[in-house]
Amino acid sequence: MSMAIHRITVSALLATAFLSGTALAAPKSQLVLAIGGEPEGGYDPLTGWGRYGHPLFQSTLLARDAELKTKPDLATEWTLSDDRLTWTIKLRPDTQFSDGSPLTAEDVAFTFNEAAKIGSAIDLTALEAARVIDDQTLEIKLNKPWITFTENFYALGIVPSDSYGEGYARNPVGSGPYKFVSWTEGQQLIVEKNPNYYGETGPFERITFLFTSEDTSLAAAQAGQVDMVSVPATAADAAPQGFKQVVAQSVDNRGIVFPMARDEGQVVGEGTKVGNNVTADPAIRRAVNLGIDRNQLIEVALLGHGSPAAGPADGLPWSNPDAALAFDPEQAKSVLDEAGWVVGSDGIRVKDGLRAAFPVNYPASDSTRRALAETVSAQVKALGIEATATGKSWDEIGRIMHSEPVLFGWGSHSPLEVYNLYQSSLSGVEFYNAGFYSNPVVDQHLSAAQSAESLEASFPDWRQAEWDGTTGFGAKGDAAWAWLVNLDHVYYVNECLEIGTPQIEPHGHGWPITAMMQNWKWTCE
Repeated sequence: MSMAIHRITVSALLATAFLSGTALAAPKSQLVLAIGGEPEGGYDPLTGWGRYGHPLFQSTLLARDAELKTKPDLATEWTLSDDRLTWTIKLRPDTQFSDGSPLTAEDVAFTFNEAAKIGSAIDLTALEAARVIDDQTLEIKLNKPWITFTENFYALGIVPSDSYGEGYARNPVGSGPYKFVSWTEGQQLIVEKNPNYYGETGPFERITFLFTSEDTSLAAAQAGQVDMVSVPATAADAAPQGFKQVVAQSVDNRGIVFPMARDEGQVVGEGTKVGNNVTADPAIRRAVNLGIDRNQLIEVALLGHGSPAAGPADGLPWSNPDAALAFDPEQAKSVLDEAGWVVGSDGIRVKDGLRAAFPVNYPASDSTRRALAETVSAQVKALGIEATATGKSWDEIGRIMHSEPVLFGWGSHSPLEVYNLYQSSLSGVEFYNAGFYSNPVVDQHLSAAQSAESLEASFPDWRQAEWDGTTGFGAKGDAAWAWLVNLDHVYYVNECLEIGTPQIEPHGHGWPITAMMQNWKWTCE
């Protein structure tokens, strides 16, 4: 699509929104949001829709409040058996889908069983089967203790068993607060309040999501034609007239994963190389963690819109703040000296003929990751380490991520992500544990966490996996990653739109800002 055609299309969309009273009308019953998040595959929760935030059209068994504490949604009671293998769940009665059909335990069981059968983005590997007890009760049987299975209670939207099938993703039916009206791919989604919804929906009858570029979305805000726009850090310091800046804290992190094994000619898959003799040395990994000034990264690469990252889940109850290392470049140099890395004539350290040199790969299309990689490169060069910022396509990254460091982004409301990044059995599985990290003690802590009697009871084991005082995956232990920053999620919001306190948001897919949409209010008359 040419830029000229794109501008015409966006102008037409904004004009339609304006003429329909969606923008600048009072009293306000409609909103226009330009917050990205268009899913490539449509709005099917069984294939991943809603797992990074709010599924919107569909209800989930449980929900989280602004402090991420559990609250009921479809489920009114949920209990786990003593052997940790059976969940018994009772549902709220008299629930309906947006088309008026009843929602029963049959639909919930179908959703879980079908999602497991599809085997896509939803982690249901621990599911043996979901079965109906009666219309308002079901059992979910697991094939192993797996406490992070509960994340599916928050993220997996329930679909109707009698009408789900081909085409659902582009015409979804659910029991969530809004119902689907229309989707013009690459342009806009229109939703309306679901009259059959059992909970609070707030005052807005109709919401239009615009799928425009960052520049076009910002221009629309400056013209007063949208009510909310998400903006990157580089555009987050000058709110348009009539807008306020809302900053959501996040665990949307960026970090460098290190190949942990030595290069001994090992390959996996279709010849993908494994191992790197430089990053296999724990002194290199520890020195990089000590030698990165994360506050400078935030100022240079994020223009101040972020926080230092010490691990994959900073600020969440399963992270361990004791695992972090403070910025200490002199200590970093001492670590390298003691390990035998000697500064060469070109300023780069050498050990046994091996230069302390490696690329830091990042997706070439991501300007923020480029800025982070380039700043890290400059910082660790002062230690005698040559870390060359290198932009690559995602296909290229997939071929080198087990043998060269890569700057990845993660961040989740579930400790399952910690398991996926550090469990040894997941080495080289998709993008999980790309560095082939393996520590039997960490594996034991992760296993103990998954076998806990509740998610809350598992938190100490997750923390010990990061650092138990002797070892762990964190910077004080094996330093399997150099975690860099947590991004702030920045929004410009119409001064008349009150959205309350956002949740700590996960990695930037989907619409996490909409998770508390039912609490939004229009304050101007």
